[in-house]
Amino acid sequence: MIDLHTHSLLSDGVLLPAELVQQAKKLGYQALAITDHTDASNLEQIIRSLKAFIKALPKDPEIQVLFGVELTHLYPEQIPKMVRKARRLGAELVVVHGETLVEPVPPGTNRRAIEAGADILAHPGLITPELVSLASKKGVMLEITTRRGHCYTNGWVARLAREYNAPLVLNTDTHLPEDLVDWESAKKIAQGAGLLPEEIEQLLKNSRLLVKRGLGRRKAK
Repeated sequence: MIDLHTHSLLSDGVLLPAELVQQAKKLGYQALAITDHTDASNLEQIIRSLKAFIKALPKDPEIQVLFGVELTHLYPEQIPKMVRKARRLGAELVVVHGETLVEPVPPGTNRRAIEAGADILAHPGLITPELVSLASKKGVMLEITTRRGHCYTNGWVARLAREYNAPLVLNTDTHLPEDLVDWESAKKIAQGAGLLPEEIEQLLKNSRLLVKRGLGRRKAK
């Protein structure tokens, strides 16, 4: 399992980053990204804290740990600047909280996140075919999620991604220890969204690509 969308108690999760890593390792995770919720009020603090955590971690051959942010509930016009700022401050992955059906996300968020070149558009809800096509052209990964509520539109996202050849990743959006899932459980959720076995394997390949991208940004700093 590679999970690139999780939250610690630095935002609204309940686990310390160290606890989150050990819980994921127990489930056999190959890689984990901690991507706490941010807006203009806490972006620098979250990145500084997670950067210090990553720097202090000993090298572990069993699990690779990255850090990033999830830009959350911003006004759409804020998103491009915040994506650039997060990367400038050292975020290895930038996730944008998409237009899920179960939270009041400002309309236009999906478009601005894709146009800004975020790494992942999380739980994009009933995203339009036009924007899925744009995500394909921009290389922005659309998320299939295991999280309750957000997962209601997994099938819609999967079908359009297939039609427009848009890249998908599968994440948990973990806030609680029980939100983490192993790869076998994740595969069943992806299958339930209508993905074929070869498409499910592509999810993992796409996640590996993002891990490589994130580690490249770490070395560049």
